[in-house]
Order: sequence, then structure tokens, then C-alpha cells
Amino acid sequence: MPNNLNYYLRLWNLRDPELLAQSPRSDVYAVYRNAEKAALKLLTPVGAEDESGGAVALHYFDGHGAVRLLNHDDGAHLLEYAGGEELAQMVWRGDDLAAAGIIAGVLNKLHHARPDVPPQLRTLRRRFRELFRKAARDAAAGKTSIYVRGARAAESLLANPQDECVLHGDIHHHNIRLHPVRGWLAYDPKGLYGERTYDAANTLCNPANARDRVMSEERLLKVTQALADGMGVRVGRLRAFVFAYACLSASWFGDDDDSDVKHQILTVAQNAERHGDFS
Repeated sequence: MPNNLNYYLRLWNLRDPELLAQSPRSDVYAVYRNAEKAALKLLTPVGAEDESGGAVALHYFDGHGAVRLLNHDDGAHLLEYAGGEELAQMVWRGDDLAAAGIIAGVLNKLHHARPDVPPQLRTLRRRFRELFRKAARDAAAGKTSIYVRGARAAESLLANPQDECVLHGDIHHHNIRLHPVRGWLAYDPKGLYGERTYDAANTLCNPANARDRVMSEERLLKVTQALADGMGVRVGRLRAFVFAYACLSASWFGDDDDSDVKHQILTVAQNAERHGDFS
């Protein structure tokens, strides 16, 4: 699986690379294909495994609510360039509910029914497996932890799915950008299949650098109501998914991790647990 920049510049006839971002999963460059600006995402081995469904989902979405996939192979994705502001900036300016409305609108476009659902997408049950493992370890040790309760909530939600569709799988304020012509577009999907309500849950754990806002119970109630109204889903069920997802997100941290980010996520879980509909 090649991930060499020069290899892809030659392969897809690209030029003028400019590094935009680096992470353990990928290096992202702005490039030009003829006169068109694009984004070249070079995947690391970890990224190739973690984002194996991303290209599948983008191909399925076909530009509706998401950036277009221009080319791809196992080592790289060539994407439509959306260079406007990140949606997180709207929250940092204090327009949290407006941002929630935009997320709901993007999700409605992504979730619009289309033929030929890709069979290779991961299920939500597989997505939750780390939470199930963590809960099993805690239960075996006699702990009635928040992870045990979160796993029970996830089991209840997954046993009775509603409105299943292809999901982005990682929607939050840092994965939506403004395109100058096509409006707000999502990128970096995981590519999952399951109940559409799940896709809004990560919103409440974001954005970064908004600690007090993320940990606010009042914010959770207002934003989940705005998301539920915009998506046409039950607010109590969305809050239950927020609880289950926040427990899953916290389970990805090590047991000895006492970081502030993990603390924020567990606070979101505690707030959501008080208001979720787990029936």
C-alpha cells in the first residue's frame, strides 16, 4: 500500500502540494488537479484500517451533504476541496444552536435514502465493541461502573434499531466545513450502517476548546432538542445515544488516563444518562 506523496502526485496527475494537517491516521495536502483545487489524504497503515469504510461512504453519498470523492485506493483519498470555515468556529462565536441546525441539515442530506446500500460497511454493534469489552471487564471485577450502564444502554438501543441507513459515523463540528458554492459539507466519514439517531450523538462531545460548553447540562438539553427537531427523531432516544456514545468514547482512553478530555466526555455521559429514554 503506497503512501508516498510523489507516487500519488504522479498517479493522479497532481501538482503544488501544500501540507494542511498531520495525524497518526493521515497526512492531508492541498493539491491541484489541472485547475481544480483538491485535498489529497494519504493514509497511514492505522488510518487505512480505521477509515476503510470512509471511501465507500463518500462514494455512496455522492456529494449530497459531503465532499465528493474524486479518486481513491487503499492508500489515499482524493477529495473535493472545501476550504471555508470549520463549523466549530460558529460554536466558538456563541452560535451553538445555529451550528446544531446545520449539523441536522447535513445529516438529513447524508441519510437520504439511496439504492444499493454497500454491504461491506461496519455495523454499529461492531463500533461499540470496545465499550462492551470494557463493561465486561468491569462487571467481572464486580464494578457497576458507568461503562456497564452505558453498555446496557447500547444493547437496548441496538436491539431495537429505527430508521437504519448509511451513517457518516464521526459527525462533529470539526468534520464539517463551508464550501463557497455548495454550502456546509461533511468529510472524514468512518462509514457505518445503523440507526440514524446515532450520527448526531458525537455533536455533544464537541467542539474542542469549548470545555465549559461541552460539560454544561443545559447545553446538552438545548442542543439535543435542536438536533432532534431538525432531524425528526425522538429527543429522549437521541439523549440515550449520547449517553451510550460518550461511554464508548471514554472507553477508548486507557484506564489510567485522567486527562481533561476524558473527564469532559464522562461528564457528557452523566448529563445524558439523567435525561435519556432507554425504553
